[in-house]
Amino acid sequence: MDKTIVIIGAGNVATHLSMALKNAGYPILQVFSRKIDNAFTLASLVEAKAIDKLSDIEREADLYIIAVSDVAIGQVVEAMPEVKGVVAHTAGSVDMDVLNRFARYGVIYPFQTLTKEKELDFSRVPLLIEENGSVARRILLELANAISDHVQKANSAKRKTLHIGAVFSSNFVNHLYAIAYELLKKEGLDFSLLEPLIKETTQKALTMSPIDAQTGPARRGDRAVMERHKELLNSNSFYHEIYSILSESISKMYAD
Repeated sequence: MDKTIVIIGAGNVATHLSMALKNAGYPILQVFSRKIDNAFTLASLVEAKAIDKLSDIEREADLYIIAVSDVAIGQVVEAMPEVKGVVAHTAGSVDMDVLNRFARYGVIYPFQTLTKEKELDFSRVPLLIEENGSVARRILLELANAISDHVQKANSAKRKTLHIGAVFSSNFVNHLYAIAYELLKKEGLDFSLLEPLIKETTQKALTMSPIDAQTGPARRGDRAVMERHKELLNSNSFYHEIYSILSESISKMYAD
């Protein structure tokens, strides 16, 4: 592979993308992080040079991947020098045009929850691509297809909708797992007791419409059970409120 890459960021997304690109044969020239130790950690994994100043970026690379927090993207763009290659960010909820000071730019958005300490098969991660022209399109599609079997084009509006969907179906759901974990732990119960239920619920949501798969007291309108549950949650007003809001949402969705 003759495309050279600079990675800007050293967190979860940067780590998984860098490793996938390296494993596909693409040379990573540099890894930037404001914390040089973080840059060194990732750079050592992908045989790249670690830098902590954007002014030290190699100007002649083919692709610059900005994999930082959403709020930091604009700061990075403002501080970056003029570069030859395509500049792409990895965010789901940030418009592509935040990069429009560069001649060639785009987005390569991994639609997956990523944790750098946990390995995963990156070929199964959907990559959503957007670009401002033929050069950026060619480079982004080439690299994306080299590391993922699920590459699609999606503009900024569609990515934002997908990102909201991801927050509901992943971030919020995991938070509800955490609440369940705390409730069970308080009573000396093991969270693993919920594993078969979680797996079955997830499988049904994937094979049926989630609307058709819904069960539980709110779905069947069992107010007596819901009131007993809320009584048990009276000691924690936040959990009580979450339970009430979600129960009401389910009830409204299935109202006759």
